[in-house]
Amino acid sequence: MAVTGRTLVLRYTAFAVIAVLANLAAQRLVLAGADPVGGLRFAAAIAAGTLVGLVVKYVLDKRWIFYDQTTGARAQGAQFLLYALMGVVTTAIFWVSETAAWLIWGTDLAREVGAVLGLSVGYVTKYLLDRRYVFRDAREMA
Repeated sequence: MAVTGRTLVLRYTAFAVIAVLANLAAQRLVLAGADPVGGLRFAAAIAAGTLVGLVVKYVLDKRWIFYDQTTGARAQGAQFLLYALMGVVTTAIFWVSETAAWLIWGTDLAREVGAVLGLSVGYVTKYLLDRRYVFRDAREMA
């Protein structure tokens, strides 16, 4: 199924926003009631948010961006693992941006702005990697 470039960008952006909101919501749940926020709790919040955002984004990308028809637990597991591995570098961009903002300004707003900026840069990079390495079979069939 072919979609226009504009539709693809709008859809990918919307899914990135959904994943970012899921990520930040998971972080807030982990950080809730922690005063002051310590390093271990902060690390747990980032990890939980990253995992939630990754799963949400994978499901949306697979179906609505790349129209991937991969079936079977083994094949999908391998595909998800590759998808996650492609996100390692892009996740580092996000973590550095979020952590730097938190360390510099020390507020939740700064942390979340840093997260959004880092995730934005990361998602553009991630799309390019996923298109080339993770969902290449789906692209070739389209």
